[in-house]
Amino acid sequence: MRVRMKVTISGTRDGETWPERGGVVDLPDEEARHMIAGGLVEEADGQDETEELAEENAANPAKPETATARRKGPMTKSAVEK
Repeated sequence: MRVRMKVTISGTRDGETWPERGGVVDLPDEEARHMIAGGLVEEADGQDETEELAEENAANPAKPETATARRKGPMTKSAVEK
């Protein structure tokens, strides 16, 4: 099954690096279905991959990851300090 990458996956598959986000790759049907269910890929259609990626990025610009806020409130002593 021909699928389009929704994310960038590091590493290799069968000795080849995974395509970048928006790239297309042929996978065995069962593997493709598992990756579709996991949200990593989508079934490729006839639309040009660069056009589709540009549309997706325009609609959903990437937001940088941020750390969670530190907990506010009284600090408790550790067992060693007690």
